[in-house]
Amino acid sequence: MAITLSASAADRIQKFLAQRGKGIGLRLGVRTSGCSGMAYTLEFVDESLPDDLSFESGGVTVLIDPKSLSFLDGTELDFVREGLNEGFKFNNPNVKNTCGCGESFNV
Repeated sequence: MAITLSASAADRIQKFLAQRGKGIGLRLGVRTSGCSGMAYTLEFVDESLPDDLSFESGGVTVLIDPKSLSFLDGTELDFVREGLNEGFKFNNPNVKNTCGCGESFNV
């Protein structure tokens, strides 16, 4: 079981953490939302929670709660630029379908 970061995502996260001046890594998760059922959550963290699972990828600590891991196992987080837009993209092999707006997914 693992969560990985692309080189561009790891670089961007390290830059964000440096700009913040604090933080131990990034927490990924899922929440109930949208028309397809679930949406991704992403936040910078200053300390881990007792039940967090920890992965190291590209020099970045990635934290995830056990419940979310069942939906995100095998996911690669990428940072992409598409035209004038840039942002994180989840490459999740568990997704069965997504909503038309791309904001939620179902496994």
